[in-house]
Order: sequence, then structure tokens, then C-alpha cells
Amino acid sequence: MTFTLAIVGRPNVGKSTLFNRLAGKRLAIVDDTPGVTRDRRMAEGRIADLEFRLIDTAGLEEGDPGSLSDRMRKQTEAAIEEADIAVLLYDARVGLTTMDEHFAKLLRRSKTPIILAANKCEGKFIQQGVYEAYALGMGDPIALSAEHGEGLGDLYQAIVDKLQEIGIDPYAEEEIDEEAERRAREANTGPEEGDLNYEFEDPEDEEEEVKPLRLAIVGRPNAGKSTLINELIGEDRMITGPEAGLTRDSIGVDWEWDGLPVRIYDTAGLRKQAKISEKLEKLSVADTMRAIQFAEVVVLLLDAELGVEKQDLKIAERVVEEGRALLIVLNKWDAVENRLEVQRAFEDALTRSLPQIKGVKTVTLSALTGKGLQRLMPAVEEVYETWNARVPTAAFNRWLHEKLEKHPAPSVNGRRIKMRYGAQIKTRPPTFAIFCNLPDDVPDSYVRYLENELRRDFDLPGVPLRFIMKGSANPYEGRRRKNK
Repeated sequence: MTFTLAIVGRPNVGKSTLFNRLAGKRLAIVDDTPGVTRDRRMAEGRIADLEFRLIDTAGLEEGDPGSLSDRMRKQTEAAIEEADIAVLLYDARVGLTTMDEHFAKLLRRSKTPIILAANKCEGKFIQQGVYEAYALGMGDPIALSAEHGEGLGDLYQAIVDKLQEIGIDPYAEEEIDEEAERRAREANTGPEEGDLNYEFEDPEDEEEEVKPLRLAIVGRPNAGKSTLINELIGEDRMITGPEAGLTRDSIGVDWEWDGLPVRIYDTAGLRKQAKISEKLEKLSVADTMRAIQFAEVVVLLLDAELGVEKQDLKIAERVVEEGRALLIVLNKWDAVENRLEVQRAFEDALTRSLPQIKGVKTVTLSALTGKGLQRLMPAVEEVYETWNARVPTAAFNRWLHEKLEKHPAPSVNGRRIKMRYGAQIKTRPPTFAIFCNLPDDVPDSYVRYLENELRRDFDLPGVPLRFIMKGSANPYEGRRRKNK
């Protein structure tokens, strides 16, 4: 991607709809409620052969210093400063408003080139709303329908024209690809005779691209998730404040820790299901659940001052059900007086309610002050490595036979369960298949016994373990001799 494009405008003009359209997938939450987007969201955008970095922003609103509107506006201003081009979107059905005119003046004072776009231009009676935009003095407005994908060709041309004005070549990446193809053709034809300086790259020498570790931060509202991410990456990337439920979208942020690329997902707070009634909050919760599904490590952030509640355990249980690596962080640890009592209460609640993840790792810190923060990422890396652990087949079968001798599988309806052999069939989380004669009759209690023993003997604490019982064919079935 050769440039960055930011979408700005007052609330409820369709910025997130256009963002999703250009990103080619439903990333941002879209609702009729004004002010759904609060943090700035980034993705890879595309129109035909034009690829770029895309930023969705909060609605431009004025507010008192320190208010939520003021914090949202600062996030939008940061996006405008970061972008090479900004698309100022307004609602053609409503026409220009005083707020549109106010922020058009604000944008004209910035150094970022602006493309004016009229959204919601589905009908033929919207022309008046388009013509009104000439009063802003920002050139010809582009008529769009983000919901239906109309007018993207005009937006494509406007972006290309604006890039040429500021000296950015939108096709620079394609030229690099053509050069690579030329070199590949030369490599295939071989060097000219007498050309002793001919060199070409060996594809086997190229390093594989390192994929970022996907890390999701989840928890109840106001636990300090956005504050923790801001402290980790060292900038005010997420909106924070005393208000509960500030984050609505699951926002991904690219970061690097000790040479390891990390993509951190800030998520909306998860309340009890019975308390969720508004459609917008339901969409936010669904977005958080998707973030858990796509994450590799999930940090469950708890408010140490409030202690462990049933909702925290429900969230942890959901993470385990999804098979993600879990790390529990007790935040606001600096404000806790009786720390030993709080930690014991937490460990007791975890042991009683989540026996399937014995040994889950915990970290105590203060996201606000940064105290103890240096312990977080080493713990994340340790949990991630355990989640990717692999047990050799020979070692697993020796272990299985030892456990069967020590505690044989029970009989079912007078028939013995015979476990013959097994192997690890996948990681992330570690999953094991055991072949036996009665796979459907193995009691859950015996599976838990194997799980606990395996976790202890192979040092696999705090990650979900999966056991799959498979039937093994009898090699002598159907070969019995018939009596003559």
C-alpha cells in the first residue's frame, strides 16, 4: 500500500459503511445511532487495482475540553494528520448542515488534501444536496452510495488525481512487481555467455514472513482495557475515560514487542447477558466474540478492586471453549490494600469454576501507572508457546500405557475399554487422538483424569487440552472360520 486514506465527517453520514465497502468486509459496526464509531479503525482498502491503508474515524463533534466528544475529535484529528488524503463525507439527503460547514473550515486549515463526497445518493432527487456542497469551496463533490457501492469509479479517479497533485505514485508497488518479473525471466533464461557478474536471488534464501501474534484484550466494562493498550504501545491510541462502555468496535492495532510483531485487539466490555438489551451493545458483544475466535492469546483483564465476579468466569469459560490460550491480568493492583486476600479469593474461584484450565497464568499490574507492565508480554509469549506445544508420539504412547497401568479405563456394561495407542494430531490448542474399542463409552471423568495427568507430566498449564476418542478397526473381524 502506497498511501493512507482517512474517512471523516459529522456523525451518522455513513463513514463506517464506506469503510466496510472499501475494505471489502464488514469490519466496523454500522447502526443508525449517531456516534457508533469512537476510536479510529484501520484496515487495508481497495478500489479496483488501487490499494491503500484505510482509516475510519469518529464523527467530528465539538465538545468541552476533556469531554467524550472532545476526546473523539482528537482521535479524528490524529487520523487526518496521519493520512495522505482525507475524504470528507456528508449526507446528501439531509444536505449541508452548519456542522458540515464548520468542519469543512477546520479541514481546510489542515495540510491534508481533501476529497469532498456526498453519500446516500441512491435516488434521482438527491441532486440538490449535491449542488449545495459547492458552497464549501472544496471543488466538485463526488456522488456516492456507500451502501450500494455506487460512485466508486468517480472516487477512484478523484483519489488518483489528488495523489498525482501531491507527488505520490499509486502504482509504485506494481512497478516493483514488474521489475521482479523481469528478473525472474532473466533467471530462467540463464546468464549471457561471458557475463561473470550475473547474480540472482535464490528463493530458498528468502525469509518467510513472520505473522503477527494476535492478542485480544477482553473483560467487563471499565476494567481498563483501552488504558492497558495505550500504555503498552506508548501512545493515546484508544479513547479512555471514567465512562463505562467507551469502546464499541473491536479495534486492531499493529505493534512490535522485542522484535515480535503483535496485533492487539481492544474489545467492548462484556456485561451479563440479561443486562444487554440495546441493539448496538448486542453488535458490540458479537464483535468481541469474533475477536476472541480470531485471537491466539486472550488476556482477560479483571478489576482487582472489584474482585472476581461470575461474569469474569463466564468470559474465561468462553475463551476456553474457543480453544484460545488464556492469560488473566489483575488490573488496578496498586489500589488493592489486602493483596494476599484478593489473590487467594481469585485462585479459589478459578479452581472451583474452571477446573479445565488448571494452572492458568496470572499477572498483576496497574495499566494507569505502568507498574508491573513489564511482566505482561513475557507471560503472553510463555502462554503462546505452551499453546503451540507438541508432544512426540513415542513419548505420548509411553505415557498413555503408564497411566493405563496405574488407573485402567473402567468397564462399560461388562465390556472393558481398551485404549491401544494415541498421538497428538494438532496444536493451538494441543489436541490428542486416542484409539480404543469403545470410543463413545469413555466416561468424561476418565478423560478429565487423562487431561490432568498430561497437563502435569508434560508441563502444559493454563491452556485448553482436547482429547478425541476414535474407534480402531478389529483386524480379525469377518475372518472367523465357518464350521462345515
